[in-house]
Amino acid sequence: MENTFHDRLAEAAHATDAALDRLLAPAALAGEIARPDRLREAMRYAALSPGKRLRPFVLIESARLFGAAGPAVAEAAAALECVHAYSLVHDDLPAMDDDDLRRGRPTLHRAFDEATAILAGDALLTMAFDILASLEADGGIRATLVSMLARASGLGGMAGGQALDLAAERAAFDRDAIARMQAMKTGALFRFAAEAGAVLGGAREEERRRLRDYGALLGHAFQLADDLLDVTASAEAAGKATGKDAGRGKATMVARDGVAASRALLAAVSADAVALVGHFGAEGDILAAAARFTAERKA
Repeated sequence: MENTFHDRLAEAAHATDAALDRLLAPAALAGEIARPDRLREAMRYAALSPGKRLRPFVLIESARLFGAAGPAVAEAAAALECVHAYSLVHDDLPAMDDDDLRRGRPTLHRAFDEATAILAGDALLTMAFDILASLEADGGIRATLVSMLARASGLGGMAGGQALDLAAERAAFDRDAIARMQAMKTGALFRFAAEAGAVLGGAREEERRRLRDYGALLGHAFQLADDLLDVTASAEAAGKATGKDAGRGKATMVARDGVAASRALLAAVSADAVALVGHFGAEGDILAAAARFTAERKA
């Protein structure tokens, strides 16, 4: 199963990157006037940077549970990666986390410049909704996905969570507040990924709910693992600066409860995610493997 999981992860990354490469081509689309080269190159630098593409993978594999595959699924995965890439670009800016390294390369504002990085993030976020609105899919599905991604990305989701993350540097957050902030900042896009696949596959509401809950747990596990890596991994292994959370007074479960307790919580959250997709039998094994992989990742 491990080889199958890694093969499918690579396949999903390839399908997502192929869609992004096509969507970020030089030629202007209908309704566009021109695509400035430097801005487009910056968007490609961010969206096509080295990475596992775990969020697109979850979307693609959730869709596969219901027999959905092909260009529309790959493009929905690309839209999700556009939002994720934009969030990293803006998160790395001096006004936010002020990072110089991302995935082993200079952050976008270092490789280009700050203004271009801001515009690239803006354009990637906007492009995500253009992609979803243009999918070769039923109009109801397109509208549902646009609404879901907007809510996962915005005030009540990722952007709101990032605002709370910054606020937590100046105020004490209890465990519930940390969990809520991380569910928004990280969990919202994973929740979208899992449910979006079900939407594309025409799943029943109960199946959508199960996958939405799985995505929330996967996001929780991912953030716990990320916070543990910030404490335990080298910058070379992580592909970005480590030890910064403590230096900035970030509110994390690791800072609050310690490494051992956080590892135990990570194992429990991952097990709950595995149990949720056990409902799908052997078809859910790949998503179960993703939960285990998330809990055990080293970078």
